[in-house]
Amino acid sequence: MGIILVKEKDIVIPGEKVASGMDFLPSIGTFREGEDIFASKLGLVEIRNRVIKVIPLKGYYMPKRGDTVIGIVTDIGFSGWTVDIGAPAEVNLPVGEALRERIELLKSDLSKYFDIDDVILAKVFNVTKSRIVQLTMKEYGLKKLRGGRVVRITPSKVPRLIGKGGSMVSMIKKYTKCEINVGQNGYVWINGPVDGQYLAEKAIQMIEQKAHISGLTDEVKNMLEEGVKNEA
Repeated sequence: MGIILVKEKDIVIPGEKVASGMDFLPSIGTFREGEDIFASKLGLVEIRNRVIKVIPLKGYYMPKRGDTVIGIVTDIGFSGWTVDIGAPAEVNLPVGEALRERIELLKSDLSKYFDIDDVILAKVFNVTKSRIVQLTMKEYGLKKLRGGRVVRITPSKVPRLIGKGGSMVSMIKKYTKCEINVGQNGYVWINGPVDGQYLAEKAIQMIEQKAHISGLTDEVKNMLEEGVKNEA
């Protein structure tokens, strides 16, 4: 009889044994050696019936305490909200970390405060040993982001988007006349004139694709100037 040595959504490293026995089948990101199955890459375990995969972590956001993030509410529970921040872990926003007022949970409709698909600017205040992430919105400036759109980029490209001293994102704001919030999780919220939103998104995608090249600031500036000219 086979044994699974990990749980769904566990993070594993290359060479880590994930299962033993012939009852299970290796798939993407795993390999068999004798009767054992091992991870071949750093990633997230996915178990479907008897098939075991390891999904690479590239592109995932690994939360750290103190990070400012943009999240999308995906579920409403008894005492808080589940939020998507692009992390391979459960992410919660407890009522006590979201609201300054005291409410009676049994009598309150939490959707009045944050509903499914609402976008929020929050901060990571705790990451437990079991990889549960808890957010807070009780610090200054953290809030619900109304309207606009969310663009997602690889978290490692966030510093390039922000630029030295905020120079790159400030330039995009100037040319597009949009309000832009950049989360350390790679979620970027854009709000403003529709044409400006599309132009800002185009600039952000260019930065993600060309983050490694020199002269990127001038290339983005030229694209923004051309975009503004075409809109006039």
